[in-house]
Amino acid sequence: MKTQKMEQGADRALGSNLYCAESVLLGAAEGLNVESPFIPRIATGFCSGLSRTCGTCGAVNGGIMALGLIFGRDDGETPPDATYEKIQVFLKRFEETYGSCNCRELTGCDLSTEEGHRQYLDKGMWERCQDLTRKAVSLVAEVAEGEDRPASE
Repeated sequence: MKTQKMEQGADRALGSNLYCAESVLLGAAEGLNVESPFIPRIATGFCSGLSRTCGTCGAVNGGIMALGLIFGRDDGETPPDATYEKIQVFLKRFEETYGSCNCRELTGCDLSTEEGHRQYLDKGMWERCQDLTRKAVSLVAEVAEGEDRPASE
């Protein structure tokens, strides 16, 4: 796994105005040398707390998709448990770091409203979201490289 390449890819994506989930997934794909015309577009609806519904943070969603690229199954016969365990480790670490995996809780803004979007801009939350995105990429790399501990810890 090329951690540095993943992080550089995510930074490049953020620099080109891609959002959180798109940037995490694109960074991970670059680190894995995975190319697809569907990356980052498949992640767009997962940005901004699940399309501005105050749901799961887009960086977290991107991390889940990135871990799916790495550990996901290719057929219905393979149990998904190993992938789920890796994702649970990722989620636990993100939540331990930030206290939540929820966009609204992380930003303090309801992006589904005009007022919430204005607050997001006024509070300079883009910088916070960039930090969340970078951390999500870092956590994906750690989990992928086996620097994980059981989800039950």
